[in-house]
Amino acid sequence: MNKRLKDILSVVVVIVVAILIKIFIFSPVRVNGTSMVPTLNNGDYMILNEIGYRMNGLKRFDIVVANIDGEMLIKRVIGLPGEKIEYAYNKLYVNGENVVENFKHEDTEDFSFDKLNVEVVPANHYFLVGDNRGNSKDSRIVGFIPSSKILGKTNFIIYPFDRIGVVE
Repeated sequence: MNKRLKDILSVVVVIVVAILIKIFIFSPVRVNGTSMVPTLNNGDYMILNEIGYRMNGLKRFDIVVANIDGEMLIKRVIGLPGEKIEYAYNKLYVNGENVVENFKHEDTEDFSFDKLNVEVVPANHYFLVGDNRGNSKDSRIVGFIPSSKILGKTNFIIYPFDRIGVVE
């Protein structure tokens, strides 16, 4: 094989690998709206990890992207399958136990699953809430999010450049 053909083949391999990584592992996602303020701002660009969460599962307080009726929602996981979630006096209770939210968020109005006519988060579903609690279209409004609608986790801002880094 001549050198020129090897160079062309190398470039093609790099492009194919880059495309496969973008399609199956990481892709950029744009924050639209203010439902995650103060953690994320409208217009922030983040890296969406589409594979890692499938291997490691979702944990409470992970930031995820869900496709709900064609709309990409970026929210925080608050309730896991089988859990009872309640907010009282701006405090989170999981199965009756107070759980501290160690990230910045707006005050949360009192909320219980009674409003959704259920006792616990259904199997293969999650309870997602935005950090801007007073201005967030989340599970308190749209209900539980099926795991099949969750596209991946995100916790790394890539743009704007002055905000590059990991978020909690």
